[in-house]
Amino acid sequence: MAFRRALKRTALVGGGAVATAFGLSQLIEYRKTQARLAHVAAEAELKVPFVDELPSRQAQLAALTNTEEFDVLVVGGGATGAGCALDAVTRNLKTALVERSDFSSGTSSRSTKLIHGGVRYLQKAIMKLDYEQYMMVKEALHERANLLEIAPHLSAPLPIMLPVYKWWQLPYYWAGIKMYDLVAGIQCLKSSYVLSKTKALELFPMLKKDKLVGAIVYYDGQHNDARMNLAIALSAARYGAAIANYTEVIHLLKKKDPQSGREKVCGARCRDVITGQEFDVRAKCVINATGPFTDALRKMDNQEASNICQPSAGVHIVIPGYYSPDNMGLLDPATSDGRVIFFLPWENMTIAGTTDTPTSVTAHPIPGEDDINFILTEVRNYLSPDVEVRRGDVLAAWSGIRPLVTDPSSKDTQSICRNHIVSISDSGLVTIAVWDITPSRVLAEETFIHAFKADDVHPSYLYLSLAQVAQHLASTYGGRAFDVAKMAQVTGQRWPIVGKRLVSEFPYIESEVLYAIKEYACTAIDVIARRTRLGFLNVQAADEALPRIVQIMGKELDWSQEKRTEELEAARKFLYHEMGYRSRSEQITKTSEINLDNHEVARYKKRFHKFDKESKGFITTVDVQRVLQSINVYIDENALHEILNEVDLNKNGQVEIDEFLQLMSAVKKGHVSDSRLAILMKTAEETLDQREPVSVDRSGGGV
Repeated sequence: MAFRRALKRTALVGGGAVATAFGLSQLIEYRKTQARLAHVAAEAELKVPFVDELPSRQAQLAALTNTEEFDVLVVGGGATGAGCALDAVTRNLKTALVERSDFSSGTSSRSTKLIHGGVRYLQKAIMKLDYEQYMMVKEALHERANLLEIAPHLSAPLPIMLPVYKWWQLPYYWAGIKMYDLVAGIQCLKSSYVLSKTKALELFPMLKKDKLVGAIVYYDGQHNDARMNLAIALSAARYGAAIANYTEVIHLLKKKDPQSGREKVCGARCRDVITGQEFDVRAKCVINATGPFTDALRKMDNQEASNICQPSAGVHIVIPGYYSPDNMGLLDPATSDGRVIFFLPWENMTIAGTTDTPTSVTAHPIPGEDDINFILTEVRNYLSPDVEVRRGDVLAAWSGIRPLVTDPSSKDTQSICRNHIVSISDSGLVTIAVWDITPSRVLAEETFIHAFKADDVHPSYLYLSLAQVAQHLASTYGGRAFDVAKMAQVTGQRWPIVGKRLVSEFPYIESEVLYAIKEYACTAIDVIARRTRLGFLNVQAADEALPRIVQIMGKELDWSQEKRTEELEAARKFLYHEMGYRSRSEQITKTSEINLDNHEVARYKKRFHKFDKESKGFITTVDVQRVLQSINVYIDENALHEILNEVDLNKNGQVEIDEFLQLMSAVKKGHVSDSRLAILMKTAEETLDQREPVSVDRSGGGV
């Protein structure tokens, strides 16, 4: 038990990996193994060599290159891989981790942001009398409580409402949710309860009233998934693990075992993606924690290995925060095609998702328009008809790939699908394949129980506490918030005095970019997607912040002008394809028909001609800049170019009258809700109209 308590303290700083399920025989073996390991749990305090300052990425690469042999090499820097690395290093194992992109760049940053046991999994367990599924839910609920306790600055309980529209469903859903509470036991966050129709509408005013009979509210957890993943990885680094992002495995290293005569995996040939430098990392044990790319690494080990991952795409959208209450989510348990949709407040916005569609494995999944519209349709079904849910209100969208896994040791792999698999190949490669993101501790434990059987490694433990400071920085950085604040500059304004914002409507400040570099951010994408969550919250705001982010990073990392341009273009390509910016842009072009009446056409032409003084039929940045300067408004030329480029459909460097009318038609239809050019031109027109002299006739003559 001492060993388990010690690991509870260890396992998250970081957790966020995956729900675990044991078969009965596995569970018995697990308990036996745990008892055998308990006697080696060191009671001495574990040293933290980098408690104050993280080693640089260059220092980490040097450690990977120069260390003769590690005990453990983890391949993959998502929640699972980072959790395994933290678990290993806090057992006093010499640990290495490599990730070919950025930490949490894949599925671990593209989740629903929930920490949950899985209500629907419990339903399946009961309906099918599936003990393994039941144990998975029980373990996940235990880890939910563990995560909320250990990382309070990154996670919190969230009440979720399940609206009920048929009387018979009320006792049915109530029984299921109460069972969910009972399985959680003493770790139940708060007891679920039933609401009357009146009370449900009071708490969620935008809910559809027609036929509503009441609602059930239950509690699950919510977290900042990418920051949680990063917290795990950085904690591993502080405890001495050599970790490096943008470091890919080219091939596995093998040597012949003198006892068995078989080839055994003994490390990996790696490449620094940024510099192209190649080097060997040798280790007694190699763990494959590459998520959707699990099969690719397994085939590096053995070309004949069968696939165990069946990738599925889950799309989420972000819409304005006013679509949901600040402190309550909503669950649609049965959508039109049988899927489950969550509708959750997050970072002052609203997340809606997810879909579940078969897909191919790719490092850059793109949210499809069909999936976005499916989610919007389901949202409309649960909101009042008075609420107009518009396509233009989608501020960001993303797709994450979940690998559904089958057991490679099963004789009938087609019929056995599980939430995770831990297996060891004939050559000793340990594979952990998962798809349900929640706890990491038991998963890391199970992985190392397998590793202990294959290699000569021995554990220990740690204690770590996380502090909270004030609002945004505290909820993002915990006890490191002061470090970020100390790097902030004086704004020169009355308020805020310190901390220049990257964009006015979000709390992210410039010093966070500098701190992100200390957290191994190597690209502008790392900053907008994972160190901050701006790219996930509002692609347009992220686009506006990019020039300043690149400027700060360029100065700190000594980037050439060519490198800065390359980073800016790469980040905008990321926003355009992977974060849904393209879908937003396409809303203008999808219907070339201009759906405006004569009065509206005349009004918008008048507005356009205030900028097109020469009646050229088009406007450029020069025209817009001239009008803005006349009303004492100044916008950076590059930013202005980007604003016009959103509407410049034929990409000829100018906005023509037809393109402008097409934009205004899209705004009218609700396909576009926050076009920067439309807002800018309307504001400028209103200011100019106020400045026009009032005629004597209109003023009544005067004296």
